[in-house]
Amino acid sequence: AAMLALKEFGVNADKKDFIPFIGAGEDKFVGGVAELHGVPYRKEMKERAYDIFDLIVAEEIVRYEKISETLRLLKQTLKLALCTSADLRKAKSLLPVIGLSFDTFDVVLSGNDITNKKPNPEIFLTACKKLKLPPQNCVVIEDAINGIKAAKAAGCKVIAVTTSFDKETLNNYNPDAIVDKTYKIAEIINKYKSISDNSKYEWIYDESKMLTNQDLHNGTRQLLY
Repeated sequence: AAMLALKEFGVNADKKDFIPFIGAGEDKFVGGVAELHGVPYRKEMKERAYDIFDLIVAEEIVRYEKISETLRLLKQTLKLALCTSADLRKAKSLLPVIGLSFDTFDVVLSGNDITNKKPNPEIFLTACKKLKLPPQNCVVIEDAINGIKAAKAAGCKVIAVTTSFDKETLNNYNPDAIVDKTYKIAEIINKYKSISDNSKYEWIYDESKMLTNQDLHNGTRQLLY
């Protein structure tokens, strides 16, 4: 969508041009590439990209395996927050297509709600505050380098998913775990155990143990982004 939109403004972008701006919100994702090609960014570029996204999302979006089922399972015992640097209108278009709604999450934050986009930690710190949880008790799920940087800066644990970058690239930014399938998030979250009554946590990762409903009901307070 961004490539098609920018072309209408005289920018012939390549997919690789967008890589540094993944996860930083559309002002950067679209604007950064426009400026890379010597064209000043205008808000109309972003809005046109969203217009095109709305038209193609149902057919073009990649539906990752078991993502809606995983989030519904986790929601049984965890607090969930959606933290996207994109504008809220993008989330409104995307969530129904993948079988989710805003009701899935206890807190929803978008690029419209913050001043500083990822890699700045503002969005994650704001979510922690709204959920009344300290960052060190929170786990962020991210597929973007800018998001990993933001989560680490906020003081959260990070599970990286190889949907935008490969394992080797993500590992350079020191996430606490890396998975190649979104449903494996639940397996790792099951290993994020309470070790005291005052909500301190330790990080244990054992990929060999699958998550079950009973495991979740036996768990303690946890947070997934």
